[in-house]
Amino acid sequence: MLVHELTSAQCRDVLSRTHLARLACSHADQPYVVPVSFTYDADLNCLFSFSAVGKKVHWTRENPKVCLEIEDVEDQFHWTTVVVFGRYDEIDDSPERHEIRHRALHLFQQRREWWLPGGARVGDREQHAIVVYRIHIDSITGRRAARDRD
Repeated sequence: MLVHELTSAQCRDVLSRTHLARLACSHADQPYVVPVSFTYDADLNCLFSFSAVGKKVHWTRENPKVCLEIEDVEDQFHWTTVVVFGRYDEIDDSPERHEIRHRALHLFQQRREWWLPGGARVGDREQHAIVVYRIHIDSITGRRAARDRD
């Protein structure tokens, strides 16, 4: 099996065609990893996402440094993984943030059932407070594996 480093352009290509990541954040020396859906914005070099208010929102408000892992797995010998290091930035409803919030919502709507899972019910509870946020990409790396075909 050969493992190759991806270029920045190849990493961004993976971001443009996938919508699920694992977000890692931390609080008081405790890491937390959770799946999130996202939309990549190549023009602004960021990822947009949204969530009900919960642990990841509380923690990223306190410590905005996050890491995301995105993968595209065919099988154990053919996979691609991208790691994004970035900063959480909540996009509220203020007039100053209207344009960027509108851009995020427009990009979300490009996907079928874009509101899932962030807007889904949790058990018998409805989610009322939804937060829109972006992850500013500070750095990005990736690898691709392929089995030798002799």
